[in-house]
Amino acid sequence: MKSGKIVVVIVILTFVVLLLVVVRPTEQVDAEQQIGTPVTIKAPLGLPPVSIPSDNPLTVEKIALGRRLYYDSALSADKTVSCATCHHPDHGFSDGKPVSNGVQQKTGTRNSPTVFNSAYFEVQFWDGRAPTLEKQAEGPVQNPVEMAHTLKGVEDRLNADTSYRIDFAKAFGPGPITYERVEKAISCFERTIVSANSPFDRWKYGYDERAVSQAVKRGFVVFTSPQKGNCSACHLIGENYALFTDNKFHNIGVGVDMDQITDQGRFAVSRNEADRGAFRTPSLRNISLTAPYMHDGSVQNLKDAVDYYIGGGNSNPHLDPQIHVLDFLSGQERADLRAFLESLTGEMPPDVGPPAPANPVSVPIKSGLP
Repeated sequence: MKSGKIVVVIVILTFVVLLLVVVRPTEQVDAEQQIGTPVTIKAPLGLPPVSIPSDNPLTVEKIALGRRLYYDSALSADKTVSCATCHHPDHGFSDGKPVSNGVQQKTGTRNSPTVFNSAYFEVQFWDGRAPTLEKQAEGPVQNPVEMAHTLKGVEDRLNADTSYRIDFAKAFGPGPITYERVEKAISCFERTIVSANSPFDRWKYGYDERAVSQAVKRGFVVFTSPQKGNCSACHLIGENYALFTDNKFHNIGVGVDMDQITDQGRFAVSRNEADRGAFRTPSLRNISLTAPYMHDGSVQNLKDAVDYYIGGGNSNPHLDPQIHVLDFLSGQERADLRAFLESLTGEMPPDVGPPAPANPVSVPIKSGLP
């Protein structure tokens, strides 16, 4: 009987300890999540709802703060480079260069992918090394040829700024500025950068036959037909929406020199031999705004992009089996395919450009979705 009572006491004590260790931190996190004014993103025609992580709900305050941080060069070591330096709305949220310039005009080896609709990517970066938008925001800051800073250095710099301390308190509640809060704010802003309702969407999902030309409709057949371009094998088009990506990795022969792969791509992350030279399938939405193309920025325009696939890419041992010569497509079909790609230019979401200069004391928060 005594041993039974002892067991009961142990069980009760264990439960109490679990409450102290698990429940209290959760309640603190939940309290932080409740700070601010909740908002939702209305997905435009052609896109599904945006998935929001449970530990980083959208609020007016976090979005406004993230927008400010996104355009602020204070995140870089020498205060010359911001997120927008390489991902600017004037260039379709890329930068119009084959590869970007970072601090001291240093250059990397990969093209800056667009931030448009990055909320729909299952992983981030060309090689998928970041699992979330939050984690993606850590990479450029620490990259020696991009922002060349440290997460601790960013924290110290922002904590020394009175207006930032005020804005972080509005978005997250009291406490010091941490980089976890920085990346949460930036990713909240980036999740609002969704673009669709293109002429294609109004035709395909809005059933408006006048929204696109006959060339676009013919190009759609070339794009989707397995007997033609079969582009939709990787750039997916669904019944109710189209992401124009399969969120997978493919070796399409870009960056291959004399059968040798010059950038290992996904392999550097996965260590899977099949991933050598493979890169994440980019979405084709707004593609006419984001030249040059491919992970190395080696393809200058849409005509060259189509011609690259016509030629079947560059041969290498890991070339994706979907890649093959398409020289049977006529000149008209190739022109129609380009017309289709140009029809994928959607609407710019509101209030995603540079914010008004910050007040030295505080930044006013708007009462609606930025």
